[in-house]
Amino acid sequence: MAAPSPTDDAHDARGANDARPGDGDRGAGGAGGARDGTARPLGPAGRRWVLIAAILGSSMVFLDGSTVNVALPALQDSLDATVVDVQWVVNAYTLFLAALLLTGGALGDRLGRRKVFVVGVVLFTAASIACGLSANVQQLILARGVQGVGGALLTPGSLALVNATHPEDARGRAIGLWSGFSALMSAAGPVVGGWLIDTVSWRWIFFMNVPLALAVIAIAWTRVPESLGGTGRGRIDVVGAALATTGLGGVVFALLESSSRGGGDPLVLGAGLVGVALLAAFVLVERRVEAPMLPLRLFRSRTFVGVNVVTLLIYACLSGLLFFLPMTLIQIRGYGATQAGAATLPFVLLLFALSRWSGGLRDRVGARIPLTLGSVVVAAAFALFAATRTGGGYLLGVAPAVVVLGLGMALVVAPLTTTVMASVHDAFAGTASGVNNAVSRLAGLLAIAVFGVVMVGVFTARLEAGLATTELAPEQRQAVLRDRTDLAALEPPASLSAERRDAVRARVDDSFLDGFRIVMASMAALALVAAGVAWTTVPTGRVGGDRGGDRDGADDGT
Repeated sequence: MAAPSPTDDAHDARGANDARPGDGDRGAGGAGGARDGTARPLGPAGRRWVLIAAILGSSMVFLDGSTVNVALPALQDSLDATVVDVQWVVNAYTLFLAALLLTGGALGDRLGRRKVFVVGVVLFTAASIACGLSANVQQLILARGVQGVGGALLTPGSLALVNATHPEDARGRAIGLWSGFSALMSAAGPVVGGWLIDTVSWRWIFFMNVPLALAVIAIAWTRVPESLGGTGRGRIDVVGAALATTGLGGVVFALLESSSRGGGDPLVLGAGLVGVALLAAFVLVERRVEAPMLPLRLFRSRTFVGVNVVTLLIYACLSGLLFFLPMTLIQIRGYGATQAGAATLPFVLLLFALSRWSGGLRDRVGARIPLTLGSVVVAAAFALFAATRTGGGYLLGVAPAVVVLGLGMALVVAPLTTTVMASVHDAFAGTASGVNNAVSRLAGLLAIAVFGVVMVGVFTARLEAGLATTELAPEQRQAVLRDRTDLAALEPPASLSAERRDAVRARVDDSFLDGFRIVMASMAALALVAAGVAWTTVPTGRVGGDRGGDRDGADDGT
């Protein structure tokens, strides 16, 4: 449930051939756009349809992202999945979304934003149906990967269509509406998803995308004009996209599978080494290709590098929390899926309510103070999560950390996304935003893999020590430890007596909470590192707005 931001899709919007405002709504129908590829003039009613299509399309992605984590305990139970399996359920989607996001934006520029947007919606919806019909976790993982490809095509075009069809004086309000509805969908997603899980089935969190998709396709094809970007004739970096996807896939496979296979397993070592080699090749290719998906010249800017490091660290912490918190609430505290989904509502609502204020704060005092202070507050939130106990109820045991996290992220998100674009030359601002969005997705991909390894390691060590204090025979202990990758979903062997099963269950809960606390403490440390990076790399005052900031990264690239 990453915080929605206007710049999430703006990387494709900045180079748009903007539609001129017209008096009527002519040309908005299925006949497409003008012959030169730009959007036809639209009146207020026509622009309203474009905005509705963009909001509904983005809502599919935001709903999916905020509901799947709540469903993970149900997936473990229904599909007999290990924690590594459910990590793949999340990461198969994030892998393709993160690796192909910039390529999706480039495809929209070249082939037409409406066309690529609709193809993304269709692919995302078909994959959602496949997710809901999955008979086993392997089918679900495969379908989630296809969902990620659809999301990479759908996401960049959403705001780009709004940008291309709204005149300058109406664009800010339209983007504000898009952001507001996206935040509300992110907030409603876990609650609606939890209710569907509790009352019907986890499968319906995927099926609910279908009616939204039908509405989006109908509106987009009949009411939204076609448009091409200013870079519409550029080459698509297919080699770069392939290397990024396979390289990240190899590294993530090695991290996830090391929990069950062991770090010395030949397959794990081989996948990791191949992944690193492919990522190195990706960097070499991006240095030589004519139109790279990741322009390396942007990294000449110290501020750009620093802000992206802050993004990587903060969003890694957030993604890791949203993966493990539902497990803690449902499997340890006994929450229903609806209750677990509602537990993070204060975070989203605070973020929604305060983001505009924090953006204004950045305009007044610069980005360094809110980014640094916000990261410190985020660290305090994770310290509160690390101090969690099984008792205390929601108001005392969970809500304080959730509220503090909302305050910290509200300070960080708006200045972060604004500063990353201001840190480079205006000609590269859209690309910089796209890179930053991809970094935030990559953060979630790596966080779930790395923190999963930490969690399984701590859980296994604590469980071994805890079982040693029981009266279980050595073979009974081994039978329990064989299912260690189930984490809190681990069920004691049915052959044990009721008393011994209760003892094992207590050790499992304690071991999971120990792992959760250590992971949360690690996240607190990472947030403090982010604060240090922000303080040392982001200059005082406004970045770029008065040309006094660190904009060297792409100044020579106009």
